[in-house]
Amino acid sequence: STPAAGDWVVAEPLAGASRRTAWSVVEVLPRRTAVERAQVAAGSSYRQVLAANVDVVAVVEAMTPDPTPGRIERLLALAWASGARPVVVLTKADLHPDPDGLVAQVVGLAAGCDVLAVATTLGAGLEPLRDALRGGATIALIGASGVGKSTLLNALVGTPGGADQDHETMRTQSLGAENKGRHTTVTRELHLGAEGGAVLDTPGMRAVGLSGDEQVEELFGDIDELAALCRFSDCGHAVEPGCAVRAAIEDGTLPARRLESYRALEREAAHQAARADVRLRAQRASEMKARTRAYRARPQKKL
Repeated sequence: STPAAGDWVVAEPLAGASRRTAWSVVEVLPRRTAVERAQVAAGSSYRQVLAANVDVVAVVEAMTPDPTPGRIERLLALAWASGARPVVVLTKADLHPDPDGLVAQVVGLAAGCDVLAVATTLGAGLEPLRDALRGGATIALIGASGVGKSTLLNALVGTPGGADQDHETMRTQSLGAENKGRHTTVTRELHLGAEGGAVLDTPGMRAVGLSGDEQVEELFGDIDELAALCRFSDCGHAVEPGCAVRAAIEDGTLPARRLESYRALEREAAHQAARADVRLRAQRASEMKARTRAYRARPQKKL
């Protein structure tokens, strides 16, 4: 397979080239974890590996302008499916009038994973991530453009503008009028931490397509727990009597938007899984036809 950021590979120097500059990848070693999303090109979809062999997937979202719940849920779906530990990092906490209140709201979306409020420029709230790096963890940063991923990278592994010669960090600019960052990362790169571990920065994502492997139930544990209390085991949480999910929405303990998001992501994940199954069957059929043609093309010996 094609190498991705974070992959371990077997490589050999190219003949006649310097061992320091030119190597050829012979094999991509099996991945422990992989953050993947669905991409569409030329009318067909494929899986894009955003980060491989990471221990923590940090879903980065800015506190201001207001976070987008749907985007957080989609990114968390990718994080849960990766096999790594998800965490939500809310940046620009120093610019929000009620950061604790916003954290409480996001906790309701985060399916039990940690939610951190950080003020990167002040160095506040970063200690849990730094502790993970000291323990040798590799952390992938994923999120939209302008949410502060590169500034967070600088705070974790180096000094702003790359003044620390031991680390390649990102030069960032002051915030724009809407409190959005104006530096844009265009490649995925792995940066070693000064005290251990590594941080993998990724370009901002406009679209977050599910690959089909996502376990939506993990992301919506609150709905899953309520569903276990429904009168019918196959309850669709629509008009069925004795539906605990609908009862929770009616009494205000479960936002109606959560059920809508659950249904939308479940449909998309199922659709992508079905498409992947169709592609796999088509690939196997094509391989079988190729083997049959090759067999028929061989000279036949008389008995």
